[in-house]
Amino acid sequence: MFRAFVSLCLFLLSGLWHSACAREHSLPAIPQAIASTHFMVTINGQSTPVFHAANNLYFLNFVASRRTSISVTAPSHDFWASGVEVQPWRLGIRPVRHGRTISFVLDGPAKITLSRPGDFLQNAEMLYLFANAPETNAPTRSRRGLRYFGPGVHTQNIDAQTGESIYLAPGAVVFGALNVWEVDHVRIFGRGVIVYDGPQDATSDAGWQHRRNWHCIVMDNAHEISVEGITCVVRSRTWQIQMKDSRNVVFDNVKVIGANSGNANADGMDWLGGGDTVIRNSFFRAADDVFAMQSSWEGYGPAAFAVEGKPVTNIQVESSIVSTSISNIVRAAWPQKNSEGGNFLMSDMDVLHMGLGGCGIPFALMEVWAYPEARGQSSGFSFNDIRLDDWYSLVQLRQAQPGAVRGVHFTDISSLGVPSLVPSVLQGDVNDVTLDNVTLAGRTVSSAADVPLQATDGAEAVAIHNTGPRVDLTTTKGWLRPGHPVHFEATPQDHVTALDYTWIFGDGTQAHGRKVDHRFGDAEGTLLDGSGLYRVLLHVASRDGRNTWIVVPTVIRDTIAPASTQPAGLPGVTYRYQGSDGVSPMVGNSLVLSLADLPKRAAPYTVDFDTSVDISDDGGYVFTLFANDGASLTIDGRLAGKTPAPFAQVCGLAGNAAQQVTVAVELAKGLHRLQISERHNAGKDDFQLLWQGPGTPQDTIPASRLFLPGAEAP
Repeated sequence: MFRAFVSLCLFLLSGLWHSACAREHSLPAIPQAIASTHFMVTINGQSTPVFHAANNLYFLNFVASRRTSISVTAPSHDFWASGVEVQPWRLGIRPVRHGRTISFVLDGPAKITLSRPGDFLQNAEMLYLFANAPETNAPTRSRRGLRYFGPGVHTQNIDAQTGESIYLAPGAVVFGALNVWEVDHVRIFGRGVIVYDGPQDATSDAGWQHRRNWHCIVMDNAHEISVEGITCVVRSRTWQIQMKDSRNVVFDNVKVIGANSGNANADGMDWLGGGDTVIRNSFFRAADDVFAMQSSWEGYGPAAFAVEGKPVTNIQVESSIVSTSISNIVRAAWPQKNSEGGNFLMSDMDVLHMGLGGCGIPFALMEVWAYPEARGQSSGFSFNDIRLDDWYSLVQLRQAQPGAVRGVHFTDISSLGVPSLVPSVLQGDVNDVTLDNVTLAGRTVSSAADVPLQATDGAEAVAIHNTGPRVDLTTTKGWLRPGHPVHFEATPQDHVTALDYTWIFGDGTQAHGRKVDHRFGDAEGTLLDGSGLYRVLLHVASRDGRNTWIVVPTVIRDTIAPASTQPAGLPGVTYRYQGSDGVSPMVGNSLVLSLADLPKRAAPYTVDFDTSVDISDDGGYVFTLFANDGASLTIDGRLAGKTPAPFAQVCGLAGNAAQQVTVAVELAKGLHRLQISERHNAGKDDFQLLWQGPGTPQDTIPASRLFLPGAEAP
């Protein structure tokens, strides 16, 4: 009898659990006006189309408090043929690919971006999956003091009233704007979507205007405001969230996506005076600066620039994910304008994509562009525990007199892929800039040259410290093949501080401990691109909350390229310049070519490099090639990689943006032929090749390893 009773209880509990699980993973219907079958997503066996955001951007909100199985079917059978990029990289997700469908598992709430490798600029096709925690105490339509938007389409602008709550239920889509104008104590929450598609001209900048119904969310002199859970989509050329002289504002689990055909003026969030703002657990995809602080913005020209406005102070952005197709992550000030404020803190953040190139000055994680004519004081900007996936430069601070930039601090900053593509610059009245525990592409910054960072026109030199968790790494050397064990070991440089170690292998698995062994199952690589390159990440955390992320690129290949049978010849590199003014062959001793070594140049021109590199140990080597106008790398007679097509800079800045390509190869000990072709059209002529291999940190190839091809040994 007791056994039967227990069985009945278990049956009932099982039914309740499955019912709760079904409720949790049930997906509200997507209104036809915004639904798209460009991607089809399956969540725990339940199939659904996705929301079309803007341009080629798509998204889906769903609930995932526990382990969730996800599959994504792309529009064509070859869509994922070049590989699959899942970001943030620190999650270590590598899906299983079956034709045009990929599948993977999430262990709980997350905000992830799916794309093809390197496809993150203006015309990228990207899918954002927002796995939310379950709503708690979701209201009913009849609750007093509540404005309720139920599932379905609502075509209207929302004007918030003082003291009210506005709820957007899952499946609710509002086509319009949210105006929080001269009101206090307002709560906007739910899992619904606001889609703004205004009348702005896609070819000009009118998005700065501060007016009702001109942005997805606009605030004016608003106080004690809370925005929670909703998704904000902007399709026209205007700022996404704009706040003027508003304070005590909280954004929690807000998703913001914007794009337009002009690829500009779609900032994620702007403050025109005000502040006292907290942003947490949120996601921003912008088409301009993600966060911008400016005392006022009344347009362009002397009269507009003369408006002083109010300071922007006390902003905290935490535990969020940010991405943009153009421009900076954080910007303060603008040339010829007044800018006052500070006390800005960004912590525990994933920067997925930063703009390439620049607008007047290069794009950066943090930019103050107040040179050569600007006014005001900016102080107190702190960046703590920031992970950089695809990025451009660390910091650009340009401040003219009268004015000053004071106290910009970077702590526990880690780039998880390549180093900076262009130098950082401090210019003018700038001081008290510090870097503490900054790790760029696995290399600890111990000097300004490691960034690189330049101080000019009176700016104070950056102060560099390394007080965070530091370790030395060793890994198995030699040819690494699928199925064979690879040993990873971290040795702390400070043997007093207790550290926790998490290894993220880039194949969908993780391990903990100072010493670990791992077997990679195939030679496809993290991106499923056939490169064999696994993006292994080591997260070192101290018990007092400090963090270091180190990338350990690991090459797994079924085959190894044999070395040349010819003996090493004379040291050196041959160069061949070819332009409209003729052809000039030259000989040098390194791959770092001084432009002064070239004859008088007439753009466009090309420079070809030819050398043999002496590989000291069998193993996987990673080459990273940088160029502005395009370059290619050939190894042992085979094209290994080439940089993307030239990408024009904006705002009248001459030339093209710096871009890079990463190549992974398995090389046997001995000589291997390297040939590089670099093209130049306009603007700066930046070119660089870095390498990394067994026991070799990322750096330029030493001249002592380079030999003239075909030359006889002396």
